[in-house]
Amino acid sequence: MSTARSDATSSRRSPSSAKGVTKAKTKPRARHLSIQDYLQKVLTSRVYDVAIETPLDEAKSLSRRLGHQVYLKREDQQPVFSFKLRGAYNKMAKLSKAALGKGVICASAGNHAQGVALGARRLGCQATIVMPTTTPQVKIDAVRHFGGDNVQVVLFGESYSDAALHAKELEKKKGLTFVHPFDDPEVIAGQGTIAMEILRQHSGPIDAVFVAIGGGGLISGVAAYIKAVRPEIKVIGVQMNDSDAMVRSVKAGKRVTLSDVGLFSDGTAVKLVGEETMRLTKALVDDFVIVNTDAVCAAIKDIYQDTRSIVEPAGALGVAAIKQYAERHGGQGKTYIAINCGANMNFDRLRFVAERAEVGEEREALMAVTIP
Repeated sequence: MSTARSDATSSRRSPSSAKGVTKAKTKPRARHLSIQDYLQKVLTSRVYDVAIETPLDEAKSLSRRLGHQVYLKREDQQPVFSFKLRGAYNKMAKLSKAALGKGVICASAGNHAQGVALGARRLGCQATIVMPTTTPQVKIDAVRHFGGDNVQVVLFGESYSDAALHAKELEKKKGLTFVHPFDDPEVIAGQGTIAMEILRQHSGPIDAVFVAIGGGGLISGVAAYIKAVRPEIKVIGVQMNDSDAMVRSVKAGKRVTLSDVGLFSDGTAVKLVGEETMRLTKALVDDFVIVNTDAVCAAIKDIYQDTRSIVEPAGALGVAAIKQYAERHGGQGKTYIAINCGANMNFDRLRFVAERAEVGEEREALMAVTIP
């Protein structure tokens, strides 16, 4: 797998003309960070001020059913029940005192917001957090709990992209520092510490790691670290069939904006992926799997049966993809790892999940009959 391309360019001074007039210097383009640059950033991340090293648990029941070894990276056990605090805190911890003094702002479907809220409380700064109106109440309440008096919650728009546009307006108006949920090298590096833990926890063969994609911060960090250290391991991206902006963007060779996104997996409901995350994903990710709502509901049930824990839809994308990938590729005895990236789901959604899980396992079917 090729590394991310480095486009370092240097400006050239134009020679003075006979009349003594010197042409203006050309501003050098910013150099793209290589995977070695990201490796260094991951190794120097400050995530463990607030995050824990989560366990890598074998899903024994699922492993027996599939004939493969399936492991779950339990990011649902973080203090905010999501991986997002890693990148958010790493970014905030590396800001100057002056920037922290002015305050920060972010846009989030919920999990990144909780990381920013916890970071603001820990670092003693003020945070404005813009969340879509469709955000589950459990995530809104958690933001207020983790941030306390250090956060102000603003509800705006129906998706992350809508909230992000409003957050950028407030950033300029109030002079705040924007903490991007995915398209920032420090955020990406913070998420990459998950891959660092996985490779330390499982030194044996790993065939593939399955990573949910919303805006692409998680898979960018994971892929950069894995390809720098153990490039033989495949990194598989997973998206919902109704929120597949990254897959479409990679195929098109440019960022594609979706007109709307599905809201079942609110943690991955992103209309437009990041510039840096698309660059890294296109260069480093080996393959993609698209899953639907029923498959994700079945995966939530699978995870519950093995762990007695309930993850949110985004947190089950990896398991849903492993089941689909294993069926498509066949074989026996492979080692697959899914990142359970979050567990912030409204309790009242569980009825829907339970009803659709049997459909996802193809044990039940829904039929509509028209009687004349």
